Amino acid sequence: MAFGETLKFHRENSGFSQQDVANQLNISRQSISKWENDRGYPDIDNLIRLSQMYQISIDELLKENEQLKKIITKNEEEIAHKKKKLSMIKKYYEKPLADEGVLLLIMATLSCLLFPIGFIMLVFIFRRNKKANTYYKLVTVMCICSLFLNLYNTYVYATYLFNIGTTVNIEKID
Repeated sequence: MAFGETLKFHRENSGFSQQDVANQLNISRQSISKWENDRGYPDIDNLIRLSQMYQISIDELLKENEQLKKIITKNEEEIAHKKKKLSMIKKYYEKPLADEGVLLLIMATLSCLLFPIGFIMLVFIFRRNKKANTYYKLVTVMCICSLFLNLYNTYVYATYLFNIGTTVNIEKID
């Protein structure tokens, strides 16, 4: 690892920005950037102050660190793996939802016909219906119509079951 990379690694691990380090050393931020990009090197006084700020020895700052190389390589591999996973997830979720909109519309229509199950289907349909669906508004309207139709079917079924609202003609037998 180059000297500049080592400086940058220890600065970031210590939680300092380039401006923070520059302020404490009474130099410009551009000088810190120049050191970290291997376009210049700090003098011995600044090197001592850097080692104190980063809480490491001057020897650690100046030597190439094999353990640090291994950590960086491992992190780069992990980042590449996670980027690959992320791109796969993005591909999955960025698929057009037109097919799902059609399916939800069909299910909303069927829930009108399936009286007791219709209520459960409507909850599922409302949860799955997203604004990205091509038939979002139509599915919503169909669900509302289906809800009213299911409520009406419940009323009809209850009146039939409990004989509510039926008139009984009683004839007087003489």
